[in-house]
Amino acid sequence: MSKRNASAVVIGAGDFIGGEIAKKFAAEGFTVFVGRRQGEKLEPLIKEIESAGGKVFGRSLDARKEEEVVKFIADADAEAPLEVCIFNIGANVNFPILDTTERVFRKVWEMACYSGFLAGREAARHMLARGQGNIFFTGATASMRGGKGFAAFASAKFGLRAVAQSMARELGPQNIHVAHLVIDSSVDTEWVRNLIVQREGPEGLENTDRFMRPAAVAETYWQIYQQPRDAWTFEQEIRPFGEKW
Repeated sequence: MSKRNASAVVIGAGDFIGGEIAKKFAAEGFTVFVGRRQGEKLEPLIKEIESAGGKVFGRSLDARKEEEVVKFIADADAEAPLEVCIFNIGANVNFPILDTTERVFRKVWEMACYSGFLAGREAARHMLARGQGNIFFTGATASMRGGKGFAAFASAKFGLRAVAQSMARELGPQNIHVAHLVIDSSVDTEWVRNLIVQREGPEGLENTDRFMRPAAVAETYWQIYQQPRDAWTFEQEIRPFGEKW
């Protein structure tokens, strides 16, 4: 493994997509900083990265709290110059509109949109100081269109996309690559599989072509990171070949 004097931050380093992103960038020699609400759940990820020879720091992080985000990103930059920041918080919920409480709507917005703004702003603050960097945001089908029962989630993801687009227009000319990745698919996680069984029954799992592997998302982020600056992507949609759209 070739070590780099650079750090990569993954905010929303869960057991699937976020964890795979962290493993990919660690394997490529980055010092990786991973954060999630329940930091104790990072232990298996940290052990896996370290056993493979990677360097990783894990921390409990409530990305809705400005002071925590500021410190988390500053600590990463102090360890090694911040080169990549990936915001990967989901907050996917489904409620009929009359069952969508004020608390649910506000909490989903805080998690999926407001937190992304905080992460992007703080990453930009450090990257602009040295004139380069990469800030990536994980989006969803709901980033592009609202669906039945997804008023809270879609509005938050729409907002995150707008934050990302505004940042890309402002920061791109200053050599900061901002990208928004639309995952138009069911990602193969235990939570998604349980949800499909609830909605469609066990037969819903028979079509394995409908799922996207978390590692494939991580690989896509790596490809975006490698783009030359005269051919940057702002927005990319990915879906498995078996997905109907």
